[in-house]
Amino acid sequence: MKNKKRKTGLLFAVTVTAVAAVYIGFSIFFQSHFCFGTKIDGISVGGRGVAGVEKLIRKEIENYSLTLLEREDMTETIDGNSISLEPVFQGEVQSLLEQQKGYMWIMTLFQGKELELAKAIAYDEVALADVLQGLSVADREKQRKPVDATYSAYDVSDGYTLVPADYGTMIDKTALESAVTEAILRLDEEINLSEEGCYVDPVVGDDDDELLTLIEDLNCYVGTVITYEFGDEKEVLDAQTIHTWLGDKNGKIAVDQEAVLDFVKMLAKSYNTAYHPKELETSYGKTVTISNGFYGWRIDNEGEVAQILADLTTGEHVTREPIYAQTANCHGENDYGDSYVEINLTAQHLFLYKDGELVIDTDFVSGDVAKGHATPTGAFGVTYTTTDAVLRGEDYETPVKYWMPFAGDVGMHDATWRRSFGSNIYKTNGSHGCINLPLSAAKKIYETIDKGYAVLVYTLPGTESTAVQQADAANIVNLINSIGPVTLESETVIVNARNLYNALPDSAKGYVTNIDTLTAAEAALAQIKAEQEAAQQAAQPIE
Repeated sequence: MKNKKRKTGLLFAVTVTAVAAVYIGFSIFFQSHFCFGTKIDGISVGGRGVAGVEKLIRKEIENYSLTLLEREDMTETIDGNSISLEPVFQGEVQSLLEQQKGYMWIMTLFQGKELELAKAIAYDEVALADVLQGLSVADREKQRKPVDATYSAYDVSDGYTLVPADYGTMIDKTALESAVTEAILRLDEEINLSEEGCYVDPVVGDDDDELLTLIEDLNCYVGTVITYEFGDEKEVLDAQTIHTWLGDKNGKIAVDQEAVLDFVKMLAKSYNTAYHPKELETSYGKTVTISNGFYGWRIDNEGEVAQILADLTTGEHVTREPIYAQTANCHGENDYGDSYVEINLTAQHLFLYKDGELVIDTDFVSGDVAKGHATPTGAFGVTYTTTDAVLRGEDYETPVKYWMPFAGDVGMHDATWRRSFGSNIYKTNGSHGCINLPLSAAKKIYETIDKGYAVLVYTLPGTESTAVQQADAANIVNLINSIGPVTLESETVIVNARNLYNALPDSAKGYVTNIDTLTAAEAALAQIKAEQEAAQQAAQPIE
């Protein structure tokens, strides 16, 4: 039993000694060789010394090639041999070996170890330049220039969309040389030329923030819809017109403001009523056409252009009226509606209507015709209303209680210095152009109207007052009576009398009681002229 234990102990001692010897032997061996399981840059170098490792690396580099990944799925290869590529060892492998702990070879054996070697590479620079120049990707004739990304023309369905850039295949020669050189020095197996910036890219790419913002803004603008209301009529401004105004400048949206102005002028031409003739069914039952005057709707061109530009930035649907420089009472056939001041200069009578109801009517005295101060006819709007004003001119300074101008310095006001109104006073003793009113009438008008109220001024022969008609007829009667015995010299008086009579309204002609005398005088004058002509013909000699 003792001999058996002695043999077992001896065997154990021998085994331990053998293992120790193997361990120590390999530890010594790995002082000059790389441990099993060691790799340098992916190359298994276990059990090899410095010379052996260098030989493996040299062989690896002899088989080296660089693949160029080009655009449009093209590839080309640069072979290391074509540029005389070879490693240059300057003790780098020895340095890695010296850093190795040989006594830990067992751990390396089972776990492995990856090492990196800073290689020094030598190559023929002239040969590399020739290789690069011979690459298909570097052939200028085969290259395609890049084209910037942009936006499409407007499409009814899609609006404005991105037109992708054409990145082309134009090579940046300097960048290519630099990228390839660095890849070779690193012994990279492939290089992506796009990722390395070897191509000349478009200035504006598909992901250009400024371009994408521009497209978004363009679609916002054409998404705007403006519905204009003109009473019962409507006009719609939408993408069909808006897109024709749009463009870009320096990468920002640009609107052709002249085109916008043309659109506004088109609206104005269709819907402005200022300075347009007005038809008025007068209080006398007859209809007159008032051709002069500024009353009516008038679009503010500049203001409306500015409002359109502001609306476009919202991309919203808007329903509104245009921006007006001047408004009227209503839209439709008669823009003055049923609230207006009607001034008949012939009758020297005024009517004030409010919502179709007669508020007041009154006689007045208008501008002095004899002195060239006749009141202008036309359709006007009250400029403003005020009290206790002083009216000034070259030869007058007159205080009034109520002042309501409607045509420049012509307006309606009280005239307390007058004792009578109406008739034909205006012909020789009228105003400087204003409508002189009784105080009570001026007060009532002032209390009823406001700024912009329509004032319609016209003449209507035949509406003169009875007194005026009688006076005009009396003047003609006196002129006829002055004819006396008819001679050739009576012709001027006879013609004037006839013209004045014809100019009278039918209602006044009845007051000319001696019209038969005029008719007889005309016949006598015609007889005298006929006899004179016959005598002249008889006196001519016979040839």
